[in-house]
Amino acid sequence: MANPADRLREVTDAASRAFSLLPARPDDLPESPTGRGAAHRLRTDPDTVERDLVKLVLTIVELLRQLMERQALHRVDEGGLTEEQEERLGLTLMVLHDRMAELCDRYGLTLEDLNLDLGPLGPLLPP
Repeated sequence: MANPADRLREVTDAASRAFSLLPARPDDLPESPTGRGAAHRLRTDPDTVERDLVKLVLTIVELLRQLMERQALHRVDEGGLTEEQEERLGLTLMVLHDRMAELCDRYGLTLEDLNLDLGPLGPLLPP
């Protein structure tokens, strides 16, 4: 077994090699295939910063809501819940969905607006 000093040196060398592969400055980044850089994808308009922040927060909440919904459906499929628990769970999920729709409406957004495009990874949220 390697001693801790050798292991630390190995990890440090690996990190150094990995960081050497990264561009040093944003100008060193390769041009995107569309000809638009990150600055063109990122909107930094001071007049819309509040709405954009709300959109980001609601996107995270919607992602968590959908994950909770999937977990709940998995628990129902497993059969480990009573009928009353299933009913309460379904009602809670419907209320959460309605609240999300209300918040989106309040800020002039739709649930589809919350689905961030992650480029080559595709959309953040499932359809």
